[in-house]
Amino acid sequence: MPKVALTTLGCKVNQFETETMEGLFKKSGYEIVPFEEKADFYVINTCSVTSLGDRKSRQIIRRAQRTNENAIIAVCGCYSQVHPEEIKAIEGVRVVLGTKERSKIVEYVERAAREDGILDEVGNIMDSHEFEDIPIYDMPQRTRAFLKIEDGCQNFCSYCIIPYARGPVKSRHLDKIHSEAKKLVAAGFKEIVLTGIHLGAYGRDLPGDIDLADACREVLKVEGLKRLRLSSLESIEVSPALFQLIRDDERFCAHLHLPLQAGSDSVLKDMNRHYDTAEFGRLIARIENEIPGVAVSTDIIVGFPGETEEQFADSLKFVEQMNFSRMHVFPYSKRNGTPAAARKDQVPEQVKKERAHRMQELASRKTEEFHKSFLGQTMRVLFETNNDGITDGLTDNYIRVYTDSPVESGEIYEVTLEKLYKDGVWGTVK
Repeated sequence: MPKVALTTLGCKVNQFETETMEGLFKKSGYEIVPFEEKADFYVINTCSVTSLGDRKSRQIIRRAQRTNENAIIAVCGCYSQVHPEEIKAIEGVRVVLGTKERSKIVEYVERAAREDGILDEVGNIMDSHEFEDIPIYDMPQRTRAFLKIEDGCQNFCSYCIIPYARGPVKSRHLDKIHSEAKKLVAAGFKEIVLTGIHLGAYGRDLPGDIDLADACREVLKVEGLKRLRLSSLESIEVSPALFQLIRDDERFCAHLHLPLQAGSDSVLKDMNRHYDTAEFGRLIARIENEIPGVAVSTDIIVGFPGETEEQFADSLKFVEQMNFSRMHVFPYSKRNGTPAAARKDQVPEQVKKERAHRMQELASRKTEEFHKSFLGQTMRVLFETNNDGITDGLTDNYIRVYTDSPVESGEIYEVTLEKLYKDGVWGTVK
């Protein structure tokens, strides 16, 4: 039985796509082995959202080649879509795919094993208009199931390479979403997380005025589902219908990840973001007012080209006013081919590093304040992993809870939150 090892860099969408490819290999009779082990085939699903993602992708490709210099190495994902020539120049690479044609991954690696040279299947992603629907052939080894329902992005934020790596919006049909969700629930998953590159754009390419709320309703129709969660969503795409679903259906997790990116209106305009801080703040206030216990997490970029100390201070001030449960802070990463990368007013690396440190300190304090506000309450926790007798899991509003109470992974328990612990809260099962 041939051995294949797969690994993923980047976002939840990449993770989902790697799991579907793993299922294809299993269906074809391959043995899946850990990436650190010697394998006949290696598949690396790359990320290109930052320059660090590019560098890590190259490092992992070289690591695979050192582990078995005779292996067939296949590289796919955003980095290979945007810079296929850089991938092909790395020793050992035999198959290069972009962000489509993953459904043929087994066929491509087997063809590479028979033929000489590099098999380059990277096409023009802007010509891709159909969702690549790969059915789930094997269940993921996690307690929460990610379900990809959308690909592509047409926002063209001035700093972002992803629209060039993923192409236009492509939505999965509602019947396919329902059938895949049904499989996941039948396999024992209590929570499904809907993912996409531009999730809020779901349905724009489909006939019949379909949107994300319709996709959510399809999943919520599945009997036995305990939780539905959304991955990252643009604030301006929280439609009235979606808001009502989140507010009124108790299975909908009280957690929204809404990327702010900057707390300065002038920086938001330069980023080509389609809202201002006042609009964002009004939405957050409404969400907090109408959804008890809701968690709103966010992303922040610091050191965007031209960002002055005054503009950064505006960002700090605005974030201070928000009750974010969690913040992911990123120093601006220059991505060649984007408008922001061509600007001459790049912020020095040391300044970006210092601003990231200051914003992260604020982020840590905000998370601690959010966690403290729930101490003493009893909440439902879906437990996931066990390490040395301590099991951790998530509340529906995305608080990481740890306990040494006897629990089973993949099951939901009522837990009393007692004290701050690590990156979350310590609790005792009732």
